[in-house]
Amino acid sequence: MIKIAQPQIGQEEINAVSAVLKSGQLASGENVLQFQRAFSEYLRHGFCIAVSSGTTALEIALRALGIKEGDKIITTAYSFIATANVIVHVGGIPLFADIDETTLNISADSIEQILQEHVGVKAIVIVHLFGQSCDMDKITEIANRHRLLLIEDCAQAHGAEWKGRKLGTFGDAGAFSFYPTKNMTTAEGGMVVMKDEKAAGFARQLIQHGIKGRNQFEFIGYNYRLSEIAAAIGLCQLKKLDHFNSVRRKNATYYDENIAHCNIIKPQEVRGVRHVYNQYALRILNGKRDSFIAYMEKEGIGTSIYYPYSIPEQACYRSTDFLEKEYDKRLEVTNRMKHEVVSIPVHPGVIQDEIERIVTAINHFEV
Repeated sequence: MIKIAQPQIGQEEINAVSAVLKSGQLASGENVLQFQRAFSEYLRHGFCIAVSSGTTALEIALRALGIKEGDKIITTAYSFIATANVIVHVGGIPLFADIDETTLNISADSIEQILQEHVGVKAIVIVHLFGQSCDMDKITEIANRHRLLLIEDCAQAHGAEWKGRKLGTFGDAGAFSFYPTKNMTTAEGGMVVMKDEKAAGFARQLIQHGIKGRNQFEFIGYNYRLSEIAAAIGLCQLKKLDHFNSVRRKNATYYDENIAHCNIIKPQEVRGVRHVYNQYALRILNGKRDSFIAYMEKEGIGTSIYYPYSIPEQACYRSTDFLEKEYDKRLEVTNRMKHEVVSIPVHPGVIQDEIERIVTAINHFEV
C-alpha cells in the first residue's frame, strides 16, 4: 500500500535524539532555544516559542493577544477541529466563514459578510489549508480596516509563501504544528510566532506555569513546553524542510501535468503563491468519491478524506448555545466541498514509480 503520509526520519534525527538521551537533559534546554532561533531565522520574522503541539500553539497565540471571554472570532468552517476548539477554550465565540472554491481556504467575501452581520468581532483566525496561502492581500486589508487581530494557523504550511513572503509572518501571531503528517515533524510539537516582543514574553511565561523567576509565578499558566528530544528532531527537520517541500512540489507538478480525468478536479496553485502541498487534494465529481476511494484501495493506493464534515456540524458544536442558528446558509461552498475532496499521496517518501502508478490508476478510474 502506498501510504497517504510518511514522516521522513533519517540517521541525523536518530543521532540527535541519542545525543539528548545521553546528555540527561531531556526537558527544555539548549536544543529548544536553538530550535526557536532557527525557526525565527527561517521565517525572517518575529519571536518564536516552541510548544507541545500545534493546538497549544494556537491557544497560546490567542491568550497572548488578549482574547477573552465572549470575544467573537471569525474562522473557517473547513479545517481540523482544533482551529475552532482553541477559540472556545479561551472563552471566545467562533463565527464560521465559508471557503473559496479554488483554494479551499477561508473566503474573504464570507469574512466581510460576517462583519456586516455581527458587531464587536475581535479577531480572525485563518488556516492556510493543505499547504496553500489564503488571500493575504484581501484578508490583511480587512483586518486593518476593521482593526481586527489576525492569527495564522500554519499547521499545514511550513515554508509556504504569499508573494515571496513566508506564511506565519503576516498576522499578529502564527501557529505551526509538527505532527508526523506535517511537512516537517518533531514527532509532536508546535511553534508560536509572535510579532510583538511583549506578547511573546507573555507567551513564554504562559507555557511555563506563568513563571516570573525561579520558584516565582506571576499568574496561573500551563505546562505546554517542548521537550529537548522533540527540539533535536526539529533542528534536523528544519534543515531538510526546503528539500522536502521541493519534492512535494515536484510530485504535485507531475500530477498536474499527467492526471487527465474529466470528472476529477486537481488543486490549483494560485498566482503569486508558493504551495507546499501538505496534501494534494482532488475533487471527485458526480458523487463518486466513495467509489474512487474503494477503487484506489484495491489498487494499493492510500487516500484520505481529512474533513468530511464542517466544524459547526460536529456534535460538540451543534450542542453548544453560541452556534448561530442559520450559520449553514453561509456555508454553501463548504457543504459542497466536504463531499468531493480527497487527498492522494504527495509526500517526499513517494518514489517516481509510485507516482506514475498513482496517475495511471486515477486515469483508469471508471465513473
